Amino acid sequence: MKIYFMGVCGTAMGHAALLARAAGHEVLGADANVYPPMSTVLAAAGITLHEGFDPARLARLQPDLVVVGNAMSRGHPEVEWLLDTRALPFTSLPALLADCVLHGRRNVVIAGTHGKTTTTALTAFLLRENGRDPGYLIGGVPQDPPTGSHLGAAADPFVIEGDEYDSAFFDKRSKFIHYAPQIAVLNNLEFDHADIFRDLPDVQRTFLHLTRIVPRHGWVVLNGDDANLRALGDLPWTRVVRVGTGESNDLRIVDFAEQPDGATFRLLWRDRPWAEIGWTQSGLFNARNAAMAACAAQLALLPREAGLDAVVPELPGSGGTAALGAARQPAGDAPVPLDLAPLARFRGVKRRQELLVDTPGLKVVEDFGHHPTALAETLRSFRARFPGHVIHAAFEPRSNTSRTRVLQAEFMRALALADAVYLGPVARADKLKPEERFDTMALLHFLDQRGVRGHTSPTNAGLLEVIVAHTRTAGSPPQLVVFFTNGSFDGIIARYVDAVKP
Repeated sequence: MKIYFMGVCGTAMGHAALLARAAGHEVLGADANVYPPMSTVLAAAGITLHEGFDPARLARLQPDLVVVGNAMSRGHPEVEWLLDTRALPFTSLPALLADCVLHGRRNVVIAGTHGKTTTTALTAFLLRENGRDPGYLIGGVPQDPPTGSHLGAAADPFVIEGDEYDSAFFDKRSKFIHYAPQIAVLNNLEFDHADIFRDLPDVQRTFLHLTRIVPRHGWVVLNGDDANLRALGDLPWTRVVRVGTGESNDLRIVDFAEQPDGATFRLLWRDRPWAEIGWTQSGLFNARNAAMAACAAQLALLPREAGLDAVVPELPGSGGTAALGAARQPAGDAPVPLDLAPLARFRGVKRRQELLVDTPGLKVVEDFGHHPTALAETLRSFRARFPGHVIHAAFEPRSNTSRTRVLQAEFMRALALADAVYLGPVARADKLKPEERFDTMALLHFLDQRGVRGHTSPTNAGLLEVIVAHTRTAGSPPQLVVFFTNGSFDGIIARYVDAVKP
């Protein structure tokens, strides 16, 4: 089949195009800006790329199917041509994945307000390190596994990041509804995407819909510490495993501790020791991501009818316990426990607490954080990870939620955990009514009352000058500068790194 991707250079669209190519389809596409690194990867895979959008060109190409990217909307020239002529069939990205990639696979769908990308990468990484060849689609740029997408072996699981955002301008269902989960991982649930969802119950509704399409012999792996997920109920139509720190969870995270060189914790499966973990990733939130990924990966390797007792089987001579990574083979046909020792080598995902500068006097971190809970958890973790450092937090209100006042109070409390805050201009502020727009002055006043230095500027270029002026000279105490954004921050992160590199 000849498949045309409209908006091919987006992260998700580009990785889906690579999967379609790996599946044997002829793939081509267009984007407003065709640029590396995605354009280089696509071209190397034999995918033809076109700069800009042109209905006449699309008519000449005559693909068998057009995949309309989520960023496309009414008024787009190629969209309008498709609707006017009905000359070519079209579909959404999630629907294409369902039909051409996920059909017939044992799908592990990773969902949640936070941590989807990291948990997807962790699940795929663990399966690969345990000798399997899973397929996967990760909505970011992982360092482990080495690529963002891979078709994998048909007999092995397919791990996919399940986004709750809508599928296309003509399909307002959440993307993850298309993904036919055998295992659905629900990391957490909070209100986000204010342009799509009305309120928290609206978000809970779509997550509940996801659980309703998990088969009775499937699994829901659920954050048992999250009150918003617990409110979904018992989910009696399928099997549920709860993960967290609380004693009521099936898989518990205990003895978490964080030091400058990393974090350690233990996993207990129904009070039986399962693993002792030491790794370089930050925060309890990443420990939870690892626990969710380990549980999902182990479940994906069990026979369909296996029960909870098979997750961590008792090994002969183990005294009723089983440690992950044990070399002993369980009796009979029981599955070997998943080896979690590779977690010590997991390098994470780019732009997720990514350390860009590491000197004794100055650390610089880039983070994809754009929700107040993510900002707060990261800043708390950095207090332990970088003891004695003055923490400077730069934040770009760019997402469709963060640039509004919907979560204003939560953002103020989160940013107050830093020692100094640098707030960029609200993205696309002219598109919002003044009373709807994130209130910069209210934030600065809130910070001042709590002894936190606050700074802003009408432009990100101007903000960069302020940040450089306050942090460039590293002395005593040492400084930590963290940039929070789900976009480019107008390129000031790279320019700051160039300015402060020794």
